[in-house]
Amino acid sequence: MTTFLTILTALDAILLTIAVLVQNPKGGGIDSTFGGNSANQVFGAAKSADFIEKATWYLAAGLFILCVVTALTVNHGAATIVDDLVVPN
Repeated sequence: MTTFLTILTALDAILLTIAVLVQNPKGGGIDSTFGGNSANQVFGAAKSADFIEKATWYLAAGLFILCVVTALTVNHGAATIVDDLVVPN
């Protein structure tokens, strides 16, 4: 279970990185990054920025949730370092 959650977290982080890098901070969006008019024809001028922005928010929320769930799963039932310490008399 932990391995599966870790793989999902890594995949989400990679997709979030790509979504952030595709965005243009000046509002150009995906159409200015991937060939100008061709991406504009596929998504439309306004929809390309909306799609990437929504994808970024969903991926960020997913990454947060996956990190919390993975942390709870890993720490559930795990012994701590303090439990293994032997105190000398």
